[in-house]
Amino acid sequence: MSVVDIKIPSPGESITEVEIGSWLKSDGDFVQVDETICEIESDKATLPLIAENSGKLKIILNEGDTAGVGDVACTIDTSGKSTENIRTDNSAEQKSKHNETSLKKEKSIDPPLSTESSISQDSIPYSDGHPSPAAKKIMAESAVSNLSGSGPGGRVTKQDIQQHLSNVPESSSSTAETKKHADSQIFSGLRNIKRERMSRLRRKLAERLVSVKNETAMLTTFNEVDMSAVVELRSQNKDSFLKKHNVKLGFMSLFTKACTEALELFPAVNARIDGNEIVFHDYVDMGIAVSAPKGLMVPVVRNAESLSLAQIEIEIARLAQRARENILSIDEMEGGTFSITNGGVFGSMLSTPIINPPQSAILGMHNIVERPMAVDGKIEIRPLMFVALSYDHRIIDGQQSVSFLVKVKENLENPARMLLS
Repeated sequence: MSVVDIKIPSPGESITEVEIGSWLKSDGDFVQVDETICEIESDKATLPLIAENSGKLKIILNEGDTAGVGDVACTIDTSGKSTENIRTDNSAEQKSKHNETSLKKEKSIDPPLSTESSISQDSIPYSDGHPSPAAKKIMAESAVSNLSGSGPGGRVTKQDIQQHLSNVPESSSSTAETKKHADSQIFSGLRNIKRERMSRLRRKLAERLVSVKNETAMLTTFNEVDMSAVVELRSQNKDSFLKKHNVKLGFMSLFTKACTEALELFPAVNARIDGNEIVFHDYVDMGIAVSAPKGLMVPVVRNAESLSLAQIEIEIARLAQRARENILSIDEMEGGTFSITNGGVFGSMLSTPIINPPQSAILGMHNIVERPMAVDGKIEIRPLMFVALSYDHRIIDGQQSVSFLVKVKENLENPARMLLS
């Protein structure tokens, strides 16, 4: 018997303590090597705990427990067999016994009552007709049952269930719609309440948001941007851009470029306070707010001032995907000098974004809406967006904040000049 200790890994240099978020496997389960068995929550991110060997899992630390780096979270008995292997072994043994019995019957004087082979139900392998673990999970989520499989012995595979779902007519897609709103609250009228433990990440985020309000002199200034030129530029180039770079041309890269141009002119907006000193940066590490399953994440695009639109879009897409998969590293979220958040994707018309400390400013994007606008003495309908800049008045003066936002507006309303400069 060989038992391997699975210890809490180090999330980063400054982090010595984590919290057990949720176990993805149960005590006694058979786990495979390199399989994610648990989610660990630090103050800054949710990290996976990986099985270093295959074997039987023994959980030591429970969900919600606080642990230090290097503590044993669980053990894996490498001598343990999976349930699947045990069933296969038993099936092989039973099949062998059945064959021996059949041979003896063939040698007996009495003829069989039927010419049909009567195979014992116990001799059928477990895999016959049963879904694989991946297929079983998808079937449960999609409320699908009684599906014929194409795998060995009629086993239902992941491909089988995906093929079945792709053939379901659109009129019967209420299950998908139900799943889409699975996290919404259903009012039963029974006046029940439910309590959920706040994750360590959510608690830390709450503390930081309160500290920003209490420890900074935060103000917000607003402006409006005529998005006609940006919309036209994107419409004319989106197909060729996608074909050339294999990534879509979005608004975020154009806003990032507009901000980096403006930050070069107003370095205080790209600075931070450290004790009694103001720290200025000759680079822009742009934080991009991303909505992830575990909450708001702000991964950082390094040296955004030196990147092209395509490079910015590729990096944002990579970071956003890692955020959705909960595999962002601490290094990918630390060290930002300025941030952009886009509430417009959720339909927000106007907001006052909160600064992401220790940064001193954040730009808020909003939805694009066609509104009447006075142009050369005439009323025209133009696609407009309200933009907001929240800033720390301790180091950024009103003139600097307003001038910065006006420069961003000018860059977006004349993107060709911005990109050619």
